[in-house]
Amino acid sequence: MAWVYLVFAGLFEIGWPVGLKMAQQAETRISGILIAIAFMAVSGFLLWLAQKEIPIGTSYAVWTGIGAAGTFLVGIMFYGDPASLGRYLGVILIIAGVATLKLAH
Repeated sequence: MAWVYLVFAGLFEIGWPVGLKMAQQAETRISGILIAIAFMAVSGFLLWLAQKEIPIGTSYAVWTGIGAAGTFLVGIMFYGDPASLGRYLGVILIIAGVATLKLAH
């Protein structure tokens, strides 16, 4: 169950940078900040649950890896972030590192 908590913690980790991005616009500033805070709280709580069974180094690396890769994809799909071969390669390396940590656990 700890790994399920960790995966969901990583997915919720994507929400707070998106909320902060939303907060850059005056019309969505308050809702963006509230979204960021809510996603931070849920993500942190789920990470806390996962760390009861998964070592801190592994759980933190997986959590941030999921968040970084997911936020990268959201940025490209919804915010016009640049997409280049090098950037995709970087995300693939993050995912490979996260998978290695899981397999080596």
